Formats: sequence, structure tokens, C-alpha cells
Amino acid sequence: MNTMTTLLIADLHLHPEAPQITQGFFDYLERNTAEGTDLYLIGDIFDAWIGDDLMDLGAADPSGHAALACQVAERLKAASDAGMRLFLMHGNRDFLLGESFAQRAGATLLDEPQRLDLGGEPTLVMHGDSLCTSDEAYMAFRAKARDPQWQAGVLAMPIPERLALASQLRQQSGEANSTKAADIMDVTPEEVVDVMQAHGVRRLIHGHTHRPAVHDLSLAGPQGDPVSAQRIVVGDWAHNQGWEVRIEDGEAPSLNRFSF
Repeated sequence: MNTMTTLLIADLHLHPEAPQITQGFFDYLERNTAEGTDLYLIGDIFDAWIGDDLMDLGAADPSGHAALACQVAERLKAASDAGMRLFLMHGNRDFLLGESFAQRAGATLLDEPQRLDLGGEPTLVMHGDSLCTSDEAYMAFRAKARDPQWQAGVLAMPIPERLALASQLRQQSGEANSTKAADIMDVTPEEVVDVMQAHGVRRLIHGHTHRPAVHDLSLAGPQGDPVSAQRIVVGDWAHNQGWEVRIEDGEAPSLNRFSF
């Protein structure tokens, strides 16, 4: 009987100026591509995504974003063709990823959050930014960025203007985060509990915060009695290291750091 393996990664922030991380991701795909392996990319795979039509530019895009997007789609499609099942989820940087990219990559684009059966355990999978409710300024931006009318307006802009907007938003985000207290940019514990109980799960896996850890929690059971639960945070990829959550058949999830 074939062994089932589930992998979850997030926050690669692929960018033309970070070729080492891109190559690390391609090597990761090559090592893990196999029948019976599911790979969930749960947000911020790209440092920015301005629309699927970017890929139409190819080498004509001097910024290198189009070439990178095409390369990533090709590598994902190769993994899919070799038997790996691929699933994509929006993050706070690549929320404009669309069906065109997913089809080109041989992947399924999932709504967020998503309740899944992973290794026999009902598990809620999400990027994680919606859990940071104490960051009121970010939550206001998130609501705007998920508005279909706002997205349609952005996608109607010429590509150079969209690239400039993405750069501007990244700069503004960095400046704003530099003055925020660390706990404001982390998840709100009460929101975690509320979301898990609303979806009827005892396991939550997310990224976004760049704070890889396994947190043991207590939730209210059906009769109000406490039940054990777990929140697993996938780390971000930076420099020469990456993070994954790996779930093998019959085994507990493991949070792993690796070098490339």
C-alpha cells in the first residue's frame, strides 16, 4: 500500500531578487514529488502578485516578475504531471492569484480557510492573517483588498502601474510594521479559539506570522468540558532555510526546518 504524505508550506515570498529561495523551492519540489504526496501552498508563495496576465509578458517584463511566475508555474506543472497533487491558497501578498495561474501550474485553488481531513484528523488550514485581529490597520486593508470591486479596479490598471502599486504597498507595510508592537502582529488567541470551535476542529495549521511553533491549546468540548487542541505555525523561507509541516500516514504532524 502506498504511503500518503501531506506537506504544507507558506511564506516563500518568491521574488526575482531572491534567486536562492526560488532554487531552494525548485529543489524541494524535486525531492518531494511522488505519487501519493499532497502539497499545500498556503499563501504568500510570491512576494507580490499583480494578476495572472503578468505571465503573458514573459521575457518582455524587465522587472523579472513575469519570468519568475512562468518558471514557478512550469515547475509546479511538472510536479503535478509526475503525480503530486497541488493546492494553492491566497496569502496577504498574493491574494490576486487566479484560476489561470492555478490551471497553468496543475494546481487547485482553494478558498481560505479550508477544513480538510489530514492524516485522519479534521484540520483547519488558512494563511493566518485573518487571525491577527488586534492589528486594526491591517484588518482594514485586508477587507479592502478582498473586495471584488477593488480587485477589479487594480486588475484594470496597466501592468507597470500595478507593479509600482505592489512596490508601494510593500514599502508602506514594512514602515508600518516597524512601529507596531510584536504582539499586535501575532494572532489574537481568542480569535484562534473562536475560529477553531466554529469549524469544529482540534487542529489548525497556518503561516503568515513567521513564528514557527507548535502550540497546545484547550477548547470547549460538546458538553463544555475542555478538550486538547493544537495550532501549528509554518515558518517563512529566508536566506538558505525553509519550513514545512509534514504529515505521514498514522503519524503526528511534524514541523521541520531544512537548509538549501
